[in-house]
Amino acid sequence: MKAPALPADESYRLAQLRALNILHTPAEERFDRLTRLARRLFGVPVALVSLLEEDHQWFKSTAGSSDITAPRNTSFCGHAVLQDDVMVVENALDDERFFDNPLVKNAENPVRFYAGCPLRTPAGAKVGTLCIIDHHARQFDADDIHTLRDLAAMAEAELVAFQTATSDELTQITNRRGFMTLGQLALNECQLKQLPASLTFLDLDRFKAINDTLGHREGDRALMDFANAMKVSFRHADIFARLGGDEFVVLFNGLQQADAEGVLARFDGFLQQQTQNLERRYALHFSSGIVEFDPDHPQSLEQLLEGSDERMYAAKNGKKKLS
Repeated sequence: MKAPALPADESYRLAQLRALNILHTPAEERFDRLTRLARRLFGVPVALVSLLEEDHQWFKSTAGSSDITAPRNTSFCGHAVLQDDVMVVENALDDERFFDNPLVKNAENPVRFYAGCPLRTPAGAKVGTLCIIDHHARQFDADDIHTLRDLAAMAEAELVAFQTATSDELTQITNRRGFMTLGQLALNECQLKQLPASLTFLDLDRFKAINDTLGHREGDRALMDFANAMKVSFRHADIFARLGGDEFVVLFNGLQQADAEGVLARFDGFLQQQTQNLERRYALHFSSGIVEFDPDHPQSLEQLLEGSDERMYAAKNGKKKLS
């Protein structure tokens, strides 16, 4: 078996994939209708929208398969994203990359035929494939390739639509809608695996003064600066978002409150240094309130947001009394 090589732009590709905010989200009809259509058009038992993470592939849509994830090192899709066009394997037993692959040697449902078209982001990163699989060898002609390309283009359009619906237009980080979906999924996983989590509500201090004295364009720049600092400071496992206005939120996966407070302190230090380096005419400070998620007595994401919001406002009022 030949494991797929990593693309030359792997780090950038992964960043583009994660920026879609789509990983581990629930199934959606917009993608499922494409895999159902591919399955019918080509008469195959399996059609997938596969997205390639660092060490595994995750399926946004599966028609004819119950799997939701699989190792990347045995995947056909890992090879397909190395191509610029549709990758066709008419008989895996005759292909030196796959003849001894566990998926091919599977006695019950062996992969014999595979065709996958890379899915690109608008920036050109190949983040996954729309692919079809058969348990028997078969031919795939030029018309078939053209049809698969058309379906892949539709899948790419849906990826963009999903990202637009869940991303904040100004800062290009997750918006409230995306956070409510991704955050609750993360909490469900923490409860299942008995892992801690902490949520913090962040509100910029004296942001109105920036808008009033320097103008709304400078206010927008301040919001973008804050979001950019979040992108650098927080882990891929953390979910951060702009809820609206000058309100932001972070869900720290796997961190208890004390650890989250340490991360926030480092974030504040980075934010101050970034503002200095950019020679802005203002300083960015924020008030925050952290609540901890208890997997043994789980609260909903809405409840955590309400609790952290209350703590944030208490902290902000405490600052006003001291000033």
